[in-house]
Amino acid sequence: MSDKQKTIAKAVSVKGSGLHTGQEGILTFQPAPENHGIKFKRIDLDGQPIIEANIDHVISTDRGTTIGNNGAKVYTIEHVLAALIGLGIDNILIELNMEEIPIMDGSAKFFVEALWEAGIVDQKAKKDYIVIEKPISIEVPEKKIKIQIKPAESFSVNVIINYETKVLGEQVARLQRMEDFSQEIAPCRTFVFLHELEFLLKNNLIKGGDLNNAIVFINRRVSQKELDRLAKLFNKPKVTVKPEGVLNNLDLYFKNEPARHKLLDLIGDLALLGRPIKGHLTAYRPGHQTNTEFAKIIKKQLNH
Repeated sequence: MSDKQKTIAKAVSVKGSGLHTGQEGILTFQPAPENHGIKFKRIDLDGQPIIEANIDHVISTDRGTTIGNNGAKVYTIEHVLAALIGLGIDNILIELNMEEIPIMDGSAKFFVEALWEAGIVDQKAKKDYIVIEKPISIEVPEKKIKIQIKPAESFSVNVIINYETKVLGEQVARLQRMEDFSQEIAPCRTFVFLHELEFLLKNNLIKGGDLNNAIVFINRRVSQKELDRLAKLFNKPKVTVKPEGVLNNLDLYFKNEPARHKLLDLIGDLALLGRPIKGHLTAYRPGHQTNTEFAKIIKKQLNH
């Protein structure tokens, strides 16, 4: 991968609905000049405000990462940011006519495909890396969370998750080279436990969710009556539970797809530092809140 900054050759759009808001809309990737960075433009609002993908703009990490500035917000930005970082794109303007990034299939795959279609081009300026010079870490012992980054010549990441349930115990995901992101990480979809799903539905929090954009883990016995209710909820004629404790709405791409998705989220959240990173990252049970707190610690250390 070249050390030149990159943008796209032409505009390209993706259509879909937001997971939490249920809003239908269009996201358009626009080429941007050198040193522009990643920015979102809410073309549906008066004055079409621009919000920079900046760690200081994080306003919520509840079920996804939300940024906002001067009242304008963009929800669930982590998957699209991961796609951009995974492809080495530094400069882009993302136009949105809704307040949430389309969830698509719950992965970064459709964004990667759209960006490939647009064509990725080198610019004249060199990439401006964040070079990790000494270990940096964050720990939340009560949640068994730990994230650490150490000096390295390039970017690599290991993620370990363990939900201490029969259906989702320890899983490990690794990305040694960013060149493998598109095949190994981008297609990995978000996941949810059945009890979380029911809570979200009852609280009107996933208006755009259906059974095509999440892996649903069942960690208890479920009656036929409940399965029939779920089928009705998701407009499916029938749903069943597979032997490994996953709803039969979809097939896993990888046995460790949940761990790979957590790796995807981590890359997307750290994109809010605004520059590519050289360092080796290890994360135990990462989540949006800790990911973004960790990014703030890295930024603070860089400014010293």
